[in-house]
Amino acid sequence: MGQTLSEPVTAKDTACCQDSTFRVASSCMQGWRINMEDSHTHILSLPDDPDTAFFAVYDGHGGAKIAEYAGKHLHKHIIKQTEYAEGNIGEAMRKGYLELDDIMLNEESLKNEPSGSTAVAIIVKGDKLYCANVGDSRAIASISGKAEPLSKDHKPNNPEEYDRITAAGGWVDSNRVNGNLALSRALGDFVFKRNSDKGPEEQIVTAYPDIEERTITPDWEFLVLACDGIWDVMSNEEVVSYVRENIANGVEPEEICENLMMRCLAPDCQMAGLGCDNMTVVIVGLLHGDTYEKLQEKCKRIVEVQEEIKEDEKEEDKEKENSDFIDCECKNKSYCVLICK
Repeated sequence: MGQTLSEPVTAKDTACCQDSTFRVASSCMQGWRINMEDSHTHILSLPDDPDTAFFAVYDGHGGAKIAEYAGKHLHKHIIKQTEYAEGNIGEAMRKGYLELDDIMLNEESLKNEPSGSTAVAIIVKGDKLYCANVGDSRAIASISGKAEPLSKDHKPNNPEEYDRITAAGGWVDSNRVNGNLALSRALGDFVFKRNSDKGPEEQIVTAYPDIEERTITPDWEFLVLACDGIWDVMSNEEVVSYVRENIANGVEPEEICENLMMRCLAPDCQMAGLGCDNMTVVIVGLLHGDTYEKLQEKCKRIVEVQEEIKEDEKEEDKEKENSDFIDCECKNKSYCVLICK
């Protein structure tokens, strides 16, 4: 937990854009932190590949320079890879992450930079989605009314991460790399990348990303990318439900982003730091070539069906409770429910 202000900064930097495929909104807020260290990117049409979209969130720590540089340049390093032109997008993302990290290490303005950053990035090309991730920012999709993770958090106590950290000469203390860093993969953090006997993917902290590849089908509703300022407070399922219900109720996506951050903002900084971090949210509505109003209708139908299911479950529970009471010899309903059951 970093230093905090006496009052949160709740001014928000909010944006939105749309084409026939996506309705995108983003917002970020400094919150209780002394500085704003997040960055994010949403590009509906990449300049060198106009049929492809790129979305990303970068959560900086120890400073904002790495996150800001990555926000401006990561997508460029991905699409310049030979593998990208060959259609191997996942491998292009892996190489792009590592290339960017190496360039930042040798960049005159950054080579002595102590900060680092998470990087969760999504490329959508036709009906194919590719998600790359280092760190504990996260991307999820709402599919058929359910939250589906597109990335996994990189924490030092995960067995795979722990083994790499210790093999490279590091250690884990209090679930932190060398007792310091709370995530095990990141851009930057060059102090943890000095083992000359190991490759870049084998360092104590590595910029080598996990890749998730999916096919987008008509039952996909929207994507959410966010930093841990959101995920530390709300679960995947809670975020998906919140976003869907607001879309169904006619709330604009940019307002949903802002409201989601305010919902996660702590009233004070006494709750173990939860809700006291910088916050960034990107919501990507998947239009499937239709209008945003059609997405609203889809979300509304799902909300209605889920409400019906909840009501049916309540009725089933009530019937079960009454059945248990009728079948019980005690004949005392309140006693039966609390004790005999």
